[in-house]
Amino acid sequence: MVSNTTGVASSQVMADALYDARRIGKSIPPLSATYGLADPVAAYGVQDINTGRWVAEGRRIVGRKIGLTSKAVQQQLGVSEPDYGMLWGDLAYKDGDEISVKPFLQPRIEAEIAFVMESEIRSPDATLTELMSAIGYALASVEIVDSAIADWKITLADTIADNASAGGFALGTNPRKICDVDLKLCGMLMSRNGVHASLGVGAACLGHPLVAALWLARKMAEVGRPLEAGDIVLSGALGPMVSVAAGDYFTVEIQGFSPFGVSFVA
Repeated sequence: MVSNTTGVASSQVMADALYDARRIGKSIPPLSATYGLADPVAAYGVQDINTGRWVAEGRRIVGRKIGLTSKAVQQQLGVSEPDYGMLWGDLAYKDGDEISVKPFLQPRIEAEIAFVMESEIRSPDATLTELMSAIGYALASVEIVDSAIADWKITLADTIADNASAGGFALGTNPRKICDVDLKLCGMLMSRNGVHASLGVGAACLGHPLVAALWLARKMAEVGRPLEAGDIVLSGALGPMVSVAAGDYFTVEIQGFSPFGVSFVA
């Protein structure tokens, strides 16, 4: 797993702070400010502690998410590659679901392409062709991003430590073979309560959602958490994320897929 360069005690303290924030439902100041966390490798070590703790508590990893796929956001944070986090089965939703806001601290939503793996990827040198062969199908999806860091005042290290600001996700219907959809040029429109709220395109995600997914597949193999058959991959936002509140209803339209929607309740 990811190595830890800050020392076991300090990493454990930071992991505890994030864990407790989500357990009691109260955000905390940035770890970067409170503890001086700055090194991405150390931040992944913090993430890994809580991943292990949640698995021990019975939570189930059902896939991975990619964050920071926008070049503009990468430049803002001074990084040159995305980050990753775990997807959890207890926060997985589907088309038409009513989603309680209670599990989340500061939820926002973004539309993405999801891939469902048909076979594993175990090589950190996997090719795009190998990845495409390993993907079973694609779906329209939304990620419910969330942060335990107060007011979303995050640095790169903060978001990595906090499971890449992962919250939950919802998958649409109408699975499509990746060869049957123009994933690069597909347009995306997300509406909140009937009003257009986010507009985007497949190319906004590292130039192509499959490019983002390939980065993730290689990285997961490198750190010892390879993608397996059945895993869900959220490949990154196609447009700006939008704030979420109880009472909101979102519809997502991504060209080539059936529209779907989710609502949020108290």
